[in-house]
Parts: sequence; structure tokens; C-alpha cells
Amino acid sequence: MVISVCVFDAYGTLFDVSAAARELAGQPGREGFAEVWAQVATDWRLKQLQYSWLRAITGHHCDFWQVTQDGLDWALERAGQDHDASLREALLGLYWQLAAFPEVPEMLGGLKGAGLQTAILSNGSPDMLAGAVDSAGVGDLLDAVLSVEDVGIFKPDARVYDLVGERFSCARDEVLFVSSNGWDAAAAAAYGFVTLWVNRAGEPVDRLPARPHHVAPDLRNVPHLVADL
Repeated sequence: MVISVCVFDAYGTLFDVSAAARELAGQPGREGFAEVWAQVATDWRLKQLQYSWLRAITGHHCDFWQVTQDGLDWALERAGQDHDASLREALLGLYWQLAAFPEVPEMLGGLKGAGLQTAILSNGSPDMLAGAVDSAGVGDLLDAVLSVEDVGIFKPDARVYDLVGERFSCARDEVLFVSSNGWDAAAAAAYGFVTLWVNRAGEPVDRLPARPHHVAPDLRNVPHLVADL
């Protein structure tokens, strides 16, 4: 086995999904939101994922932007912030400009320098992903940005992971798949990818039929991992 393609989940893996709420909480006049921003950010992300799973199971697909809005609305209501339309608008606007985690550019550059192909495989819609990639300035370090919209169902459906082989004409065991979602890394491992779970929060491994092959606290050592495989 030789890894030829490194594929990354986008939100929470390359891009910091808490950045929008954290940035807004620091702005003048947002003192009330500053008290609850961490809860809002956590709930927002959780509902994004839960709604994507439920839509996949029930066959009610929509694009990830709708799921993102629905998740935020739930999170704001729970935090008692749903009365502020300007807050909602500002958070959604910032979500198109999420910052990449600090180690991302150097890590991707290391992979490209080693001759690897790199890609994103995400639940995000193409326009959302384009905005995030452009904002983070990493477009020239990626060979492809793959969206579930090409198959019309969210992860962890196998048809999503099929997109990698279709794009790169590679075997499954030639792919290192990297995700900050334990369930995503486990599903990709069951599919046949070599997987790395970026466990930034130090959480337990999910009890699923497959487990991630590797676990790391961040992305810094991805090029070294590939070299050692």
C-alpha cells in the first residue's frame, strides 16, 4: 500500500467552525452574545450534523447551507438569542469566511511538496466550500474540492466516499482520509480508506463497526504519517 491521495473533511478539520461565533463575540456591542457564544457554537455544530444524518436517513436531502441555517436557528433559540435578526445575519455571513486552523497551510504544503494529491470531501455545498477555501487562501494547495451535492446525500453514505475514486482513479487503500469527526473517520475506515481522526477535544473513540486507523490532536504530523505508511 502506498498513499497517493490525502483527502480532508472541511468543517472542523481544515476550517474552524467555532471561528464565526468567537469572532462575533469579541465585537463591541455583543456583550450578551459573548456570554453564550461557546454554547451557541457547540449547539450549532451538533445540530448541523444531526440534521444531515436525519435528512440522509429519511431521504429529505437539502444543501448544507439550509442545514447550517436550521442548526443556527435551533442554537440561537436555546441560548435565548433568537430575537436578534442582526446577530443571525452576522453569524451566517461570517460562516462563509471561516479561518483555517493555523497548521493547515504548512501541512498541505508539505503534502504537495512530497508529491501527494490533496482534496476536500465535504457535506458542504460547492459555493460554501469555495468561500471557505478562498478565505483561507489554500486553493492552490488542493487538487479537488468534492461536495456531497454531486450525489445528493450526506456522509456517511458510501456514495460520498465513492467520489474520491471517481476523481482520482485510485484504489481505496491508496487514500488517507482525515476528519475531525470520529464517526466520519470510522465510516471511511469501514469503506476501505486509511483514516486519521483529528481528535482536537480528546474525546473517546465512537463505538461503531470500524475504528479510525490513526488518531492525532491536530494536523501537523500528517505529512510524517503519510511518509511512514
